[in-house]
Amino acid sequence: MSANIIALLFLFLSTVLAQDAFIGVNIGTDLSDMPHPTQVVALLKAQHIRHVRLYDADRGLLLSLANTGIQVTISIPNDQILGIGQSNSTAARWVSQNVVAHYPATNITAICVGSEVLSTIPNAAPILVNALKFIQSALVASNLDGKIKVSTPLSTSVILDSFPPSQAFFNHSLNPVLVPLLKFLQSTNSYLMLNIYPYYDYMNSNGVIPLDYALFQPLSANKEAVDSNTLLHYTNVFDAMLDAAYFAMADLNFTNIPIMVTESGWPSKGDAKEPDATLENANTYNSNLIKHILNNTGTPKHPGIGVSTYIYELYNEDTKDGATSEKNWGLFDANGKPVYILRLTESGSVLSNDTTNQTYCTARDGADKRMVQAALDWACGPGKVDCSPLLQGEPCYEPDNVFAHATYAFNTYYQNTGKAPESCDFNGVAEITTTDPSHGNCTSSTGGLNGTFPNATAPSMNSMSSDSTSSMFSQSSSLLLMVGILTWSIIFLPTARFM
Repeated sequence: MSANIIALLFLFLSTVLAQDAFIGVNIGTDLSDMPHPTQVVALLKAQHIRHVRLYDADRGLLLSLANTGIQVTISIPNDQILGIGQSNSTAARWVSQNVVAHYPATNITAICVGSEVLSTIPNAAPILVNALKFIQSALVASNLDGKIKVSTPLSTSVILDSFPPSQAFFNHSLNPVLVPLLKFLQSTNSYLMLNIYPYYDYMNSNGVIPLDYALFQPLSANKEAVDSNTLLHYTNVFDAMLDAAYFAMADLNFTNIPIMVTESGWPSKGDAKEPDATLENANTYNSNLIKHILNNTGTPKHPGIGVSTYIYELYNEDTKDGATSEKNWGLFDANGKPVYILRLTESGSVLSNDTTNQTYCTARDGADKRMVQAALDWACGPGKVDCSPLLQGEPCYEPDNVFAHATYAFNTYYQNTGKAPESCDFNGVAEITTTDPSHGNCTSSTGGLNGTFPNATAPSMNSMSSDSTSSMFSQSSSLLLMVGILTWSIIFLPTARFM
């Protein structure tokens, strides 16, 4: 085989084997009204979120995530590190209960052994690598070591002299832990996991770091940061910290360990001491971060090599201790209502946030009238659509026919479930359109990232009987409509949270 053919073969294989970077979301649970696991998963599906990280191995969430295809990173909480790091059998038991019991139905892809252990619980540092090795051994015993990665998220505070990135190095006092850790990651083809927070870098810089540089905003050439040793130009804090980590690993002679960012984000609200924790800045940072990652931009040191990143976080955690900002990193509130609308034009389908992509769901012309009526009954019942605007005298009563009423209900359901394509089917009597069916004062409610997500798992719109001929809602009788709504309320609402 000629050298040219071999080169082409390797190029082909590298292209095939290369994986695009992904955007995931952390799921914290410090909420006074934490949604039921089925609600959490319904929100993830509606927002096309395919990667999540849990801070523990919550059984309810793992069961609800089963058979969804969503890739899940689970965690061993810091308070369990000492026990697992000192006992192989404890580690094996943890893997049996929290991994083997759920895999492969729940697509667990990684395990975080603690979080920021070296900087938050230094007394556990000596046994951290043991904990990773014991968990890895348990995975090997279960034949899962090739499917599930093991690592531990580090704070960027363990990297010193981080700018210029080429001068960065790990805190030498941690080398007795970091060197064995990096050897472990290298031998298991795992990731160096980092939590990167440009918000805190900006806040602690005493004005040295410009806000636009922290937010991924476009910079003029003369405002870009330049590494005087490599002459590489940096346009944002995030990339500079990534390259600092690459250089810090190289300082310890590790040059082939990929990085995964396990946390990054920006708070949407702060107290008087945090004036830049605003909705606009949070929107700007996370929107730009998502586009940066999904475009596989890479860093100046490693251009084109995307770094998968988990946004901190899915929900605002209102019961967290600390400053106001600690409670306001979420993309959604507890009801699934977006804190702000991310600007994601041309950034793929992750999160249903691209408000330029306006689609609607309508009753299909020519569909069987009885099937449309049955679908309308379902939408206003188990589908939990508020159909009160269809009552006589209300803005959506006219035109008083089943197709118009069904279009209102179908579109409301479609919008409330994040415009997922499968939510506009209704056993074949609905279709997606770009024509807004609103008329007069009749406008379907919008959900997903533009409104409140249903406060329960959205049931399957195709679970209704396809040959149903019963009609709870007469197309011309507002009295029957009201009776239907009240009936469904009595039957479903008391248990809606646990469906």
